[in-house]
Amino acid sequence: MAFEFSQTDIPGVILVKPNISTDIRGLFSETYKYSIFAAHGIPDQFLQDNYSRSVKGVLRGLHYQLPPFGQAKLIRCLAGEIFDVAVDIRRNSVTFGKWTAVVLSADNRKMLYIPEGFAHGFCILSEFAEVAYKVTMEYAPDCDRGIRWNDPEMAISWPTENPVVSEKDRCLPLLSDADIFG
Repeated sequence: MAFEFSQTDIPGVILVKPNISTDIRGLFSETYKYSIFAAHGIPDQFLQDNYSRSVKGVLRGLHYQLPPFGQAKLIRCLAGEIFDVAVDIRRNSVTFGKWTAVVLSADNRKMLYIPEGFAHGFCILSEFAEVAYKVTMEYAPDCDRGIRWNDPEMAISWPTENPVVSEKDRCLPLLSDADIFG
């Protein structure tokens, strides 16, 4: 099989590890194949690819889009290493407000699938990191939302106490005041 799929501690958030073929030329890996992903609980089709490059200590997030432009995401780190976080913001979910995190890196080549109804953010652990992610809906500015990264109610264990955060992200509301799903 070209991929290994494992559930995180929040149902629906799935860690994906591609199998890598190596030889004297280097390596090859499939990074996405609809039929295999659908067979493992990821039936989404992705409509837009995003890319970011950031330096150590930068924290981006926690971002999401509201319906009808809610986005599922498939995140991978192309260079460097990130601490990647998904927060359940589905008001009627038994895991509402809970978060899960994984380290994604160029070395481990793992990917994280985050379904619609979750906020997403990441912090750069290495000197720099390049992150690519697929999303199921195109960017819709009117539906763009976020939650403050350091909301004490969520108590995310970020790997840095003083991250570099954009002004926009610094002013995001707490989860209790946010415009969310449900």
